[in-house]
Amino acid sequence: MTGPDTIAAIANREGRDSQALLRAAADAWRAAGANIVGVLAEDGDTEGECSAAFLRDIASGRRFSIHLDAAPAGTSCHLDMAGVDDACAGLVPQIAGADIVVLSKFGKTEAMRRGLWAAFCEAAAAGKPLLTTVSAKHRDAWTAFAGDAVWLEPESGPIERWRQAADSRDRQ
Repeated sequence: MTGPDTIAAIANREGRDSQALLRAAADAWRAAGANIVGVLAEDGDTEGECSAAFLRDIASGRRFSIHLDAAPAGTSCHLDMAGVDDACAGLVPQIAGADIVVLSKFGKTEAMRRGLWAAFCEAAAAGKPLLTTVSAKHRDAWTAFAGDAVWLEPESGPIERWRQAADSRDRQ
């Protein structure tokens, strides 16, 4: 698939569970027979800005712990980069055979070209349809990465229309 609308982002908004939207879309597409790969964030018993405790690999179901019990000195973020790196390393080889790639978010670590950065780059380089979420504070970094990306409303209808458009382009 080629074209500027290969990549789509949902703007994270207060009160919206973007991970639930991504999960519902990935589950429906998998049930319809599509090969969906990626990772989704899952909460644990944590609070705060970095509240995700796990990344779950969509294809295998494997969970990667991404939450540190104590934040490293000089930071308040409890993100365990080793867990994110492990999840990304397992995901990158899956992308070549994917119909759609779903990544939990483009956030602070991806803005620094770490975290899931390699998976974002692999999906884009392979021309795979890519769906993710982006918060307002990382919008500039996202735009630098995928300036032509489609912005979707955080609702199932726009997400499904994007997928249908991606599917129809693949058949051309």
